[in-house]
Amino acid sequence: ELKEIVFVIQSQSNSFHSKRAEDLKKDILKQAADLGKELPTVLLIHQMDSHEGAWTILPLMKDFSVTYGRNSSWIFFCEEDTRIQVVKLLETLGRFDGSKEWFLGKALYDEESTIIHHYAFAENPTVFKFPDFAAGWALSIPLVHKLAKKLKSEPLKSDFTIDLKHEIALYIWQKGEGPHLTPVPEFCTDDVSSYKVDHCATTYSNFLPLCGEPVKKEAVFIAVKTCQKFHGDRIPVVKQTWEREAALIEYYSDYADISIPTIDLGIPNTDRGHCGKTFAILERFLNHSSPRTPWLVIVDDDTLISIFRLRKLLSCYDPNEPVFLGERYGYGLGTGGYSYITGGGGMVFSRIAVQKLLASKCRCYSMDAPDDMVLGMCFSGLGIPITHSPLFHQARPIDYPKGYLSHQIPISFHKHWNIDPVKVYFTWLAPNTEESLNGKKVGYNREDL
Repeated sequence: ELKEIVFVIQSQSNSFHSKRAEDLKKDILKQAADLGKELPTVLLIHQMDSHEGAWTILPLMKDFSVTYGRNSSWIFFCEEDTRIQVVKLLETLGRFDGSKEWFLGKALYDEESTIIHHYAFAENPTVFKFPDFAAGWALSIPLVHKLAKKLKSEPLKSDFTIDLKHEIALYIWQKGEGPHLTPVPEFCTDDVSSYKVDHCATTYSNFLPLCGEPVKKEAVFIAVKTCQKFHGDRIPVVKQTWEREAALIEYYSDYADISIPTIDLGIPNTDRGHCGKTFAILERFLNHSSPRTPWLVIVDDDTLISIFRLRKLLSCYDPNEPVFLGERYGYGLGTGGYSYITGGGGMVFSRIAVQKLLASKCRCYSMDAPDDMVLGMCFSGLGIPITHSPLFHQARPIDYPKGYLSHQIPISFHKHWNIDPVKVYFTWLAPNTEESLNGKKVGYNREDL
């Protein structure tokens, strides 16, 4: 029965995202009403719990077990852009015996072991499957009970949440001694308009959001963090690739080099974190850039980014809200902790977010503290939620499953390690996949990378 499914939308409190999640909730309830069925429960994660770690799902298992354990058969999780055919979903879940432990989803796997998964299953990473959240995924209630019991006796110890979908699958299988993921072909990430979706219970609106005109080039100020030792190899890559997309860009270093040019902020370079440098950049943006420039982006010198796509994405956000946007990681979320935007994929701030941060007393506890984590801690203390976008990436294309990237129009990747960064930019991020480089037409095949 439909009333036995609890739908959980992995929503966010930012106004753009919460509206999308509300629209999906309305759609699910309308489909249920049109069927004449008793309405299911539809939950929005950002409304469920003041607990900072609600988005990591596992801390909610106890609540799910207690509140829905008696009258429900399945907890079905989806993203705000997942589209659900309720009748097909009912048929699909009906194939599985809900009195047994099931973990269902669209299976992803690593082709090579990768740093973002701590080089798990190094001998053969393809053996371990984890769910693509975009397609939706489901847990049977007996498995929810089991996980809740396990988490009660053995609270989460993990310090970092880096790739939630992989970490949840690993926890369910190993720590929860539960089942491996069972792949379900009806959980799809094809676009709803694709000819392939006739059999699908879920689809995914796999596009880059655009809410009106892209923001103007002059609305986005780009700050590149660099240091003298990388002037010769990393900065030329930026100049060869995405610099031309930026109207306002400055390079901040520990050495003023007029050929680039770089600006020395008077902060010595550190081998560890760059908190001192990042806060100096925030102060400079607030005090020296035009108040008519609503957006600041801070990137590393080995970040590859599409400013063209970022301007489209930013059309969906209200610059009058405190926005802190990028790829979300978590620290210590099992025990309070905080979420943060990981720096390598790019950190995007609305001017008002920078104003609120600098008006507070929150600062670096040391000059070489990790800047992205300190910012997460500060914004958490201010009650300003961070906003996650899966289109920013802390690692290289080869560090992600092909199936995961296949339904994305990415905004950034990070690191030049063992890749040709220029090739990666023109393959994945250039305004057109074929761009003119030194007067020559170049086009690369994503499969090669």
